[in-house]
Amino acid sequence: MITKEMIDRINYLYHKSKNEGLTDEEKIEQSKLRMEYVKEIRERVKQQLDSIKFADEDDCHDDCCHHHHHH
Repeated sequence: MITKEMIDRINYLYHKSKNEGLTDEEKIEQSKLRMEYVKEIRERVKQQLDSIKFADEDDCHDDCCHHHHHH
């Protein structure tokens, strides 16, 4: 679950790394946060793709065929 706090923290660490550099602990925290973030984004994209794929198939089976027969 990506929270507002997580995003804020990722942004904070990113800017800090550019400006003054991170401690080892912060670097570890940053990579963990990024991994979590990427994992969640991937799952969201996958879910979206799955739902799009299924929606398209359903539409075709139901709507397209029936409409053509009626017209």
